[in-house]
Amino acid sequence: MKRHWLLLAVVFAVSGQSPAPSTAPAHAPAHAHHLVYQFGYNTAVASSGNGTGTTTIDISPAKDGGITITGTDEWWNTVRPRASNTCEVYSSGTVACTAAPYALSPIQLTLFPLLARGFFKQLNSSATSSWKANYDVKAAIIPGASGFAGQLYTWACSYALKGQGPVKGAAPLVLILADGTLTQQGGRYLKATSKQRIVYDPVAKIPAIVRDVRSHIPQTSVYNNDLVEVKLIKAR
Repeated sequence: MKRHWLLLAVVFAVSGQSPAPSTAPAHAPAHAHHLVYQFGYNTAVASSGNGTGTTTIDISPAKDGGITITGTDEWWNTVRPRASNTCEVYSSGTVACTAAPYALSPIQLTLFPLLARGFFKQLNSSATSSWKANYDVKAAIIPGASGFAGQLYTWACSYALKGQGPVKGAAPLVLILADGTLTQQGGRYLKATSKQRIVYDPVAKIPAIVRDVRSHIPQTSVYNNDLVEVKLIKAR
């Protein structure tokens, strides 16, 4: 087990962090109905400490072929969880938060597209394929950890993904690198770059660990990067 942790620490530079083992059998549906992730926002993912917490995600089918995802963030050392955010996620990764307050947290911004039914469909059996992912996110993204939603905008997201093959000693998990941009449509036409390291479970068909570094253009503050790290701890 220690060796397993060290291997994943090399992958993510997150010492001592490992994903939950696959909880779905080979015949399981494409998505679990209930997921819990630990997160770290501008800090390493952990079970406690400033900037950490858990995100609970519930998934159900939508009538038009997408999925409805409800996410609730619970920050460490707070009395009650933040309000739940419900959005529809389409096969491509497009996220539409169409009910007021249209909110999406920074953690959910990283996770929701990766839970789309078709997001990883171009990953081959050896987990070494390359592909493009283009999708939109329509939401009022919560800035930082304030808990108050920003204005409703559509963000055009474009990623290049490359499978790196199995994570040694951690089968069936595979590593995928993603490099992309998020471009605001309207408003001030803000832009951000995103570099993701995704440990994906091709059996359960869900991401087990994600490390997402977003850099804002133009620089919004002296803290120009947002770091989101998530680790799956429960799936059913």
